[in-house]
Amino acid sequence: MDTTTLASPLTLPCGAVLANRIAKAAMSEQLSDRANSPTVRIDRLYERWAAGGSGLVITGNVMIDRRHVGEPRQVVVEDERDLPALRRWAAAGRANGTTLWVQVNHPGRQAMRIAGSRPVAPSAIAPRIPGAVTPQALTGAQIEEIVGRFARTAAVFREAGFDGVQLHGAHGYLISQFLSPLANRRDDEWGGDAARRQRFVLEVVRATRAAVGPDFPVGIKLNSADFQRGGFSEEESGDVVAALAAAGVDLIEISGGTYESPAMMGDATGTASSAAAASAAVPARASTRAREAYFLDYAVRVRDRAPDVPLMVTGGFRSAAAMREAVASGACNVIGLGRPLALHPDASAALLDGSRARIDAGSRSIGVRKLDSVIDLWWHTRQLHRIGRGREPWAGERALHTLATFLLVNGWGAARRKRGG
Repeated sequence: MDTTTLASPLTLPCGAVLANRIAKAAMSEQLSDRANSPTVRIDRLYERWAAGGSGLVITGNVMIDRRHVGEPRQVVVEDERDLPALRRWAAAGRANGTTLWVQVNHPGRQAMRIAGSRPVAPSAIAPRIPGAVTPQALTGAQIEEIVGRFARTAAVFREAGFDGVQLHGAHGYLISQFLSPLANRRDDEWGGDAARRQRFVLEVVRATRAAVGPDFPVGIKLNSADFQRGGFSEEESGDVVAALAAAGVDLIEISGGTYESPAMMGDATGTASSAAAASAAVPARASTRAREAYFLDYAVRVRDRAPDVPLMVTGGFRSAAAMREAVASGACNVIGLGRPLALHPDASAALLDGSRARIDAGSRSIGVRKLDSVIDLWWHTRQLHRIGRGREPWAGERALHTLATFLLVNGWGAARRKRGG
């Protein structure tokens, strides 16, 4: 154990400094207007989190192409048309000196059909999700165009006053699809073996870095594995971590799973929905932090692949003791909190000063396995919507009411798949 605490600042490779070791992880807000532009409700939400004590706040995933979005009312930034609204969002989220990053994403084959064009992907392979359609395989020219879109979107956010970007390379979205041997069956320079499957993410990192400059943080969210037979493995993930470190990323957030095998999701009890798969791949430790944190053991194993790049672990942390132990031991450098901060947006400060020993996320279910994870996630999204309206989170909302509002807003088709940040 060293003397690092949750309150210790962290200097990133680019020179930027995080005030402490707690980060608000990405959660999808669904708070855009019908044109996918930011609204004042998203400003209110992030103003609240900016006052909550987290050293880093990461937004929900912002899409780079209005033709391809992951869900309704998702913010899309392709160019500078919404620059005034983005500046307002940045000012709200950076209040009190909070560091605000935006998560940048393309859904690939996980795009909503109602969003416009047919989904695209590395290969014409549909995800194993009920209701999914076969995507169009991207051409080389289209891939290059998407790489440029990631970079342009990041540059717009720097101009708007955000403090950094996080590329979403996990959970079965487009970057993750290129890395997966199940989703990427190409035999050209963008696929065919593990090294070529890395090319897309490395090109996105390089283009993004070129667009924002050397002093602007560029992080990434990466799967430890996708927990599917024949899929993206821990060994491949470790190789990608090493390549990303060499490419100059500033923070790697460890997650896992896809919407076909959602290790990153929480079930109605607050445990990992793919905990069985995770524990089969990772022998459980006896310590508190290992019982709580879904991907911490992987972070320990991959640490020496990127010794100079901080690691962030999100998923499962609930007690201050487990968070302190994880950071002090060097297992990870930053603790990511998601749904607990939807219900308790001010809890980071209390965890830091010791006045709060634990933070719970709450949960809702109706006892129907295929619906419970959707209900639980939408219940937390509803808390974000309440904050955006200037109200307090409400732990008393019943599961059936949550389900009814979900179907009203998203329709039955959306209940067929899980979603998140």
